[in-house]
Amino acid sequence: MKLKDITEARARLAGTIHHTPLEQSETFSRQSGGLVLLKCENLQKTGSFKVRGALNKLGKLDIAKEARVFSCSAGNHAQGVAFAATRKGLRSSIYMPLSTPIAKISATEGYGADVILHGDVFDDAQKRAISDCENAHGVFIPPFDDEDIIAGQGTVGLEILDDISDIDNIVVPAGGGGLLAGVAFAVKNVNPAIKVYGVQAAGAAAIAQSFGGKPKELEKIYTIADGIAVKRPGNITMKYINEYADGILTVTDDEIAATLISLIERAKSIVEPAGAAGLAAVLCDRYPVLHGKKTVCLLSGGNVDVSFIHKIIEKGLVSRGRQIRLSVVLPDKPGSLQSVSAILADGGANIIAVQYDRVNAGLSLNETILHITCEVSGPQHGKSVMSALVTAGYTLVSD
Repeated sequence: MKLKDITEARARLAGTIHHTPLEQSETFSRQSGGLVLLKCENLQKTGSFKVRGALNKLGKLDIAKEARVFSCSAGNHAQGVAFAATRKGLRSSIYMPLSTPIAKISATEGYGADVILHGDVFDDAQKRAISDCENAHGVFIPPFDDEDIIAGQGTVGLEILDDISDIDNIVVPAGGGGLLAGVAFAVKNVNPAIKVYGVQAAGAAAIAQSFGGKPKELEKIYTIADGIAVKRPGNITMKYINEYADGILTVTDDEIAATLISLIERAKSIVEPAGAAGLAAVLCDRYPVLHGKKTVCLLSGGNVDVSFIHKIIEKGLVSRGRQIRLSVVLPDKPGSLQSVSAILADGGANIIAVQYDRVNAGLSLNETILHITCEVSGPQHGKSVMSALVTAGYTLVSD
């Protein structure tokens, strides 16, 4: 692949995709001690960067109208391929894991594709898609391990440099590696001084374990970031990542969830868990190389399932200390809850759930454990609420 492949891809996509905004965030800049800019691919057509690679790949192929396009995806590539195929007048079959959010399935069908659910993770769906494509003599559009796909994703890097050239870092969410490979290749061939880092979920860190060597396959993966939940990166993507990326960072699901809350509250942006991984790395205080620098965080997608978002928000509130769960031993008699409630109210905590436990083995016959979930303003507020209960003579126990 050469830089002209990416510049030609940009020309091929012109007029079809959005040149997405690059927005400076005062809040995240203050938290990181540097300057943070958000590249908003969550506002791209189909809701993510994936449409770039799909359009570029299909735009270069001469496919008979009666042929069927096959692909596989955890969601975003599916929508990109469905959109691109329908735009070209082609039928498409998209294979997705059983765990794919309903919103991504419905959106993919809405773009004109037939969706087949198979397997627990992306890699299972990919094997089935390739097999069925061969049997049907179809055209397979890979999700990341393809130079035309990588070139399409690399147009994001050129757009960033169009808007701002004086930057230190670009952080890119990474699953199979197509976006990271494309952005790193494009940026390094224009300005080698800019650092490009990939960011993975700690529970699906195949690229992190493969970096500097050959692709490794993980035995199992687990993360809320379904868009980057890939067991094995591509051979082609790893070749470019090893050559052009400056490192691979990892973030926890709690850090991703907390970042999603911050994006909603401070940037007024809906971003899916995978799309928030890069910003999570900047905000987590574990990577000094990103602190105090001018950094572009690529928000790679915004296709989050509404039925799932409340779980992510709750996880984010807990990880940020905005929601706490107290387990209090108290006498099993009338008025006990009222006394505890009064202490919590005086402390400014908002009770959102209460559950009694009268069968714990460590309790006497006249005791109960009260499990209380409260909203507080932050970790210090939570500690003061717990301290007030202890001062009042109550015993707090772990769940």
